[in-house]
Formats: sequence, structure tokens, C-alpha cells
Amino acid sequence: MSRVAVVTGASSGIGKATAAALAGRGYRVIGTSRKPDSIGPDATVTGIEYRALDLTDAVSIDTFLAELGPVDVLVNNAGESQAGPLAELPGDAVERLFRLNVLGPITLTKAVVPGMRERGYGRVVMVGSMLASFPMPYRSSYVASKAALRGFATAARFEESPFGVWLTTVEPGQVDSGLRERRTKYIAEGSCHAADFSTFMTELDAKQAKGIAPDTVASCIVDAIEADRPRPLYAVGSNAPVMFAVRRLLPRTIVERLIARAYGMSR
Repeated sequence: MSRVAVVTGASSGIGKATAAALAGRGYRVIGTSRKPDSIGPDATVTGIEYRALDLTDAVSIDTFLAELGPVDVLVNNAGESQAGPLAELPGDAVERLFRLNVLGPITLTKAVVPGMRERGYGRVVMVGSMLASFPMPYRSSYVASKAALRGFATAARFEESPFGVWLTTVEPGQVDSGLRERRTKYIAEGSCHAADFSTFMTELDAKQAKGIAPDTVASCIVDAIEADRPRPLYAVGSNAPVMFAVRRLLPRTIVERLIARAYGMSR
């Protein structure tokens, strides 16, 4: 195997598991982290080249790309999880989220796709979220960012697949990856949403603690990468086959009500 794979956000969670899985299959893996020098020996994975990349910083992206070279596989995994009532989300926080979750990955994708096209082979995987298919309250900014990422990939695959370059999205459900500890939360003092928000976050954290392991998502990502014709969308965890079947069969208002009740909110 002489393929070169770039995995963003490779220092923890899904990114770390994916980088390890690809390295184990013989890929040359470049894993990114905002601060690779701070990754402790217990967190590093043998066979992965760690490089600095901050997707919210244009200079950092330019520096990373200038030193990159040919890439066969790009896994856009790095991102931020954000929660809060839409009316109370700070504008700069939403802008940062979209720079990290959407604009940064799109910039990387645009940079590597021409080389993939010239060589007749390429795989780009957007690590999204099942929330893009099943929106939840207090996750509006995060849901929108993941839906945007999937939209870019789903549309662009029409353009690039004739050249052997396939873009796809992997949507994990609840994953026990430690992301809940790093989630940014915004709620105004005295907010009318305070009680519902607290109930929702408690249920969300409990469900994520029981979620699938990052290795399970990594296995799905590898399957997408190594498929001859990757599907537009892969979903894994949170009873994905059942959930998507329910969404097809039931009216959207009923699905909305079921989601609300599952998180302790009456609608």
C-alpha cells in the first residue's frame, strides 16, 4: 500500500481511531492536530506523522498545504460540537464553528482534489453527524454545519466521480468519544430555555456515554474509503437503519415529536 491519507483531528476520538485503522492497513497517514507537540506519548499512534493544522486559521492552512505533497485520501474529521438556543448563540462562536466544521474542510478538499483527478484516484470522506438527518433542539449551529458539509460532498461527487475521485459522508450517531466534555455551550443568564436546555443536555450526555466506540466509526470510514464506488452517505450507530426507515415512513412532525420526547421535552 502506497496510498497517502490525511486525517484531520487525529489526536483523539474518531480521528485517532481512523488514523490508526488506516496505518494498520498500510497507508502512509498524516494526522493533524492544532498542537501536535502537546500530544502525550499515550495518545500518539505508531506510524502516524503528526502535523500542525488549525482549520480556523488561514495561515495555518496555507502552511500545512504548502508542505503536504500528493494526497490520495482525505478524511475531514476535525470539528467542534456546539450547543445552545439559536437566539443566544454568539455570532463569533457560530462563525468560528463554520470556519472549523465547514470552510476549513472545503478548503482542504479543493486543494487536494485536482491532484487526485490527475492521478485518477481519490477519496474524500466528510465526517458528519446523524444530527444533519435528524436535527435536535439546541444544536442548530452544529446541525447546520454538518448539513452543509454533507451538501458540499453530495453535490461535488457528481463532478469528480467520472475522474475516479469519490466524495462521501459518514454520519455517526451517538459516539462515546469524549466529545461531550469538549462541547461548547451557550445559554444566557435567566434564559427562558434554561430548564429545557438543562434537561436536554443531561439526556444527550447520558446517551453519548452509551454510544458506539470510535473504532466502530473508523471501520465504517475505512469501508467507505476502500469501496470501489463509495455511497453518498454512510450512517453508523444510534440504530441508524431503523431511524432512517422511520424517517421515510412517518410524517416529519411525528419524527420531530419522537425526538423531543426521547430527550425529555414535550412537544
